[in-house]
Amino acid sequence: MSPRRSRPRGDERQNPRAISGGHWMEQTEDFGGEEWHVRSVAGDSGKFYRCPGCDQEIPPGVGHVVAWPAASMGAAGGVDDRRHWHRACWSARERRGANVLRGRGAPRY
Repeated sequence: MSPRRSRPRGDERQNPRAISGGHWMEQTEDFGGEEWHVRSVAGDSGKFYRCPGCDQEIPPGVGHVVAWPAASMGAAGGVDDRRHWHRACWSARERRGANVLRGRGAPRY
């Protein structure tokens, strides 16, 4: 058995538009015709968040993604525009419908 690779391969290297902010890594991605700053977080703040992709809660201790529009970087730094997404929901954001209005077991009327 060979040991696990500790370094990414050539095509798996970080996004060339990534910004190093200490121990955090921010990336800039396109979504809805505008640029978004995206940061992966560990979820250790002790708070519950609601994912805009699936309208479900993200419990404390669960790693997720924080995203906010790049154009909102005004005096407040875009804090009010930040949204916490499940990683899978952020990855599938282009394939999902606009607003999820009901849960999986909710009636269709």
